[in-house]
Amino acid sequence: MNRLSRIALATLPLIALPATLSQAASSTAPYTVVETGRSYVRLQDAVDAIGDARGTIRFASMRFADCAVQNKGEITYQAEAPGQSILDGVACEDKAALVLRGRGAHVEGMVFANIRVGDKNGAGIRLEHGNLTVSQAWFRDSEQGLLTGEDTQGTVTIDKSTFSRLGTCEGSGCAHSIYIGNYGGLTVTRSRFEAGSGGHYLKSRAARIDVSDCSFDNSAGRGTNYMIDLPDGATGRIVDNWFVQGRDKENYSAFIAVAAEHRYHTSQGLLVEGNNARFAPGLDRKSAFVADWSGDAMKLGANILGPGLVRFEKR
Repeated sequence: MNRLSRIALATLPLIALPATLSQAASSTAPYTVVETGRSYVRLQDAVDAIGDARGTIRFASMRFADCAVQNKGEITYQAEAPGQSILDGVACEDKAALVLRGRGAHVEGMVFANIRVGDKNGAGIRLEHGNLTVSQAWFRDSEQGLLTGEDTQGTVTIDKSTFSRLGTCEGSGCAHSIYIGNYGGLTVTRSRFEAGSGGHYLKSRAARIDVSDCSFDNSAGRGTNYMIDLPDGATGRIVDNWFVQGRDKENYSAFIAVAAEHRYHTSQGLLVEGNNARFAPGLDRKSAFVADWSGDAMKLGANILGPGLVRFEKR
């Protein structure tokens, strides 16, 4: 199976249910703590029941007008069937459907949709502390998909997930499909970014980054900026990804930007290799594949670049 086939298959299980399905349609409480077998009507009650322990909350297949804040413990948020448990339109603390600041969290098979708040930073997940892993999830039609604070000892790992119609520059700053603060490390694999509606597709201030086997399809984007922005610099790798830049861009000067704001982290040895990048059909313009403000010695290997793309540009 080739790489692009793997990317396509990664999104297949994420099937949204009809809008008419609601929590009222269930005859039993929709959240079950797997370890105890006890079910709850409110997500916050299930989170509080786990407390400072480790546990799994299994979500029924339906839409939920609900949200929760995790202050401690390590919790897995697991859809009963991938793509059929949807946290839709409700944000806790005017932040996100899930606000996470415990020891750690795992999100499996969930959908986050239509999250909007007053400061234009409404997210599916707001991670403020601890480690996070996300697998087979779908973030769509919100101001941000995933937003984090700072935890230099923490890591964020995302696999086989989709980020659709996210981002805005309508607030005091821009929101993005993914925005990682000063975390220890970020890994994104086998995931798809598409049809952004503002900001960057992936913005990360983490010291280390690994982005591989992903697709960034901006052909239907609106007012977007960079596809990958590492504003403070980073080490790690960006390998075997697929990039298409569309026509409607707020900033089309680069696909990948390194240290455009600060040089807090070294970018020495950052590997960019095996990627395929081009403009959407019918689009004739010039842009840099990698634009670098760091001055560090990065490693640019072989990448397939379409017409109009400059391999590297020092800024």
